[in-house]
Amino acid sequence: MTIRNIVVGITGASGGPYAVRLLDCLDAAGVTVHLVVSSYGQRLLADECGIRNLDAQSLLGRPSTRLKLHHYRDLGGPLASGSFLTEGMVICPCSSNTLGSVASGLGDNLISRAAQVTLKEARRLIIVHREMPLSHIDLSNMLRLQAAGAIICPANPGFYMAPKTIGDLVDFVVGRVLDLLHVPHTLNVRWS
Repeated sequence: MTIRNIVVGITGASGGPYAVRLLDCLDAAGVTVHLVVSSYGQRLLADECGIRNLDAQSLLGRPSTRLKLHHYRDLGGPLASGSFLTEGMVICPCSSNTLGSVASGLGDNLISRAAQVTLKEARRLIIVHREMPLSHIDLSNMLRLQAAGAIICPANPGFYMAPKTIGDLVDFVVGRVLDLLHVPHTLNVRWS
């Protein structure tokens, strides 16, 4: 079986539960996750999820050899090169600041650099933007990224599945992201 490599970036927009559930589902599906967390992403995980350590036990609630942490400032690391093979990248949640950085072609941290590598190599880049309301600048940045090949997947849960808990709402968004990555899952996102 081929090892699947997917890059996940976590930034400072509210939505920590989306990121944690996404990591859990990717790990459970046998995907090797290359994780990059911004400084504001670390604060987000602490504030919203009570996660203060960036390790598998803290993020997944279990040990895992498939979760690989990369430092946010390591622009010389493997994720900064197109020769490092991945199946794509998700930024979840994605702040407007990171959205603008990626749309502008800045590569001053590993999240924005890995996103640029993902686009230039014509791999799948999924942006799970979580800020609202949207400004003209946000919308323009989304259009620029979509034109460059990114998929804009706002964290907008659907209600047609009659969610009963916050977890149901989180699972809806995460299930849609997993679908875009072609990662099998059993989350309840199918209209029937």
